[in-house]
This record gives sequence, C-alpha cells and structure tokens, in this order.
Amino acid sequence: MSMTVHCDIVSAEAEIFSGLVEMVVAHGNLGDLGIALGHAPLITDLKPGPIRVIKQNGETEVFYISGGFLEVQPNMIKVLADTVLRAADIDEAASQVALKAAEKALHEKGAEFDYGSASAHLAEVAAQLRTVQQLRKKFGG
Repeated sequence: MSMTVHCDIVSAEAEIFSGLVEMVVAHGNLGDLGIALGHAPLITDLKPGPIRVIKQNGETEVFYISGGFLEVQPNMIKVLADTVLRAADIDEAASQVALKAAEKALHEKGAEFDYGSASAHLAEVAAQLRTVQQLRKKFGG
C-alpha cells in the first residue's frame, strides 16, 4: 500500500472531494506542482485549469478549478477555489460554444463593454475546455 495524505478540494458552495490521495497535481502561477506525502508546507495561488488527484487505490480523478489557492501542511493538502467541477461533468460541446461566444464578445465591443470581465470569462471557458481535452487525451475519458 502506498503512502497517502488527506486532501480536501473545496469550492465556495461545497466540499467537492475529501479523502486519502497518493498525489495531487495542480497548475500554479509558476508551473505545475506535484504534491505527495512529505512535501514541504506551502501556500500558493493556482491558475484556472485542471487539478489531478491520484487516489489511494491508484484511480485518477480530474477536477476543473477557476483558480484559487493550494495549501500544503504535513498531513493535509487543501485546494480552495471559487468554482470546482468534476472534469467528467463538463460538457465539451457547450464549452466550445461558450468559447466562441466569449471570443465574439471580445471582437464586438459595445458602448458598455467591460474588457476585463470579457477576457476573464474567455480565459475561464478556455481553461474548462483544456481540462476536458486533457482528460480525454490522457485518460481516455
């Protein structure tokens, strides 16, 4: 049996995952992070995109986060994000439609256009789509 550490993944609405994991792989602002038992304590911010959890039985589960924070303590890993979705629950076709709509909104600026909001929405939808595509490509999902 491999070494495990407790992991919680929490959104603003609810706890999405809680259990023992062998490893958590997340995308921080300075690159990818692989966190396992014995990792040095840290707190870092995370970019929108996938979080991969390798559970104690070796099963992998992928989540999408809208960005957030990762906290590592000696016996605990915690991911805090505004939005967390199981990658398997993301509709790829709907994400592609939303991506095209967000790109169109950026090109067709009106008088009350909020560029910051539109570009943030575009980045979020693009990250969701990347998460689904990575899940399908790497794990055959």
